Amino acid sequence: MRAQPGADAAAPLERVIAAMAGRQRQLGGRLHAEVTDRIPSYREVPRDLLDQIWHRHFQRALAVLREGTVPAPEDFGEADVARDRVDRGVPLGDGLRAFRRALSGIRDLFLAEATEHGLDPGLILDRTTCLWELADVASLQIAAVHRQAEVASALSDARRRADFLRGLLHGTLSTSEIHSGAAIYGLDLGRPYQAITAVPGGGIGPDALERSLDSHGRRNGRGALFTVLDETVAGVVEAKPRIGDLEVTAGLGPPTDLAAAHRSFRSAGRLLEAARAYGLRGVYDLSDLSWRVAVVAEPELAELLLDRYLRPLEAEGEFGALIEESVRGYLEKGRHIREVARGAHVHVNTVRYRLRRFEELTGTSLDAPDTAVELSWALAARELRTLPRSRPGPP
Repeated sequence: MRAQPGADAAAPLERVIAAMAGRQRQLGGRLHAEVTDRIPSYREVPRDLLDQIWHRHFQRALAVLREGTVPAPEDFGEADVARDRVDRGVPLGDGLRAFRRALSGIRDLFLAEATEHGLDPGLILDRTTCLWELADVASLQIAAVHRQAEVASALSDARRRADFLRGLLHGTLSTSEIHSGAAIYGLDLGRPYQAITAVPGGGIGPDALERSLDSHGRRNGRGALFTVLDETVAGVVEAKPRIGDLEVTAGLGPPTDLAAAHRSFRSAGRLLEAARAYGLRGVYDLSDLSWRVAVVAEPELAELLLDRYLRPLEAEGEFGALIEESVRGYLEKGRHIREVARGAHVHVNTVRYRLRRFEELTGTSLDAPDTAVELSWALAARELRTLPRSRPGPP
């Protein structure tokens, strides 16, 4: 515990403090000019607000000089200042730099007045040490409350962004709300956007996926806005994201203006459902999945077509599986029997026999247009039940 000055030293100390108080405004004006000149972020802080903070710092320093004790960290009421600096975009480093410059100015003023008034050298050293301690303790507390304010601001911004995107993607925002949100989040009302909804893979969570998608978008210079909605990452993008090796499955709706983003979002949801059902990894739009989206959405029709085209083959055992293989190849290779035979390493007549047997078992003709459509549907439905999960998509 520091010793308090005796009666002989107390009076000179009070004269020093009084002299310092008389120069508070002058020193504050000089420091304001210096800080705003050297720290550009402080040019956005109003002068009257800086004057209030300067008065608080100055009076606290005078109290430390008078009492010889430094307040505990919890006694520094800096939360309001930290919130204001965060809201104005003043970095923590700039805030600490400005605070330490202010304390340096107070310390220099104390040394000048103490010397002029003949203050005891031991007391000068003691109180100068107190000011150093004040700078250290206050800096730590300022840093702590600034970080708390940054976290609170980030959480608040995340909630506002999520509310905006939820309303945009569900079609509940007014025109004015869309316009104001677009201005806040950097969306261009004159450009079309595509809604996207995505789920993570590879053990990452939705929050990590949101950050990764946002990072990919920034690197590729494409406008995008994402948030986490119900454990799924959702948002709007200007173009199909390039995801690289990112483990994600996503549906991408068609381009539309922001006012119609809810319709694009509904499409994105159906595409995501289809991509997941097929065990695909990547970002898929309607051109990628085409009619296969409907296979997932219409399970009753899929069952009907399975009964018509594929289940009659099951009674043939292993030969039925060979028939199905040849029929699938026949459709995939544009009905070129020789290519089917070459791929299966069998004679073309073997393929022809299998195709005829298919027609006999199902009572259909492979030359009929409806058969090609319905059989493709049935084969896709069968594929849904046999594919391994999380297959990589096309490059």
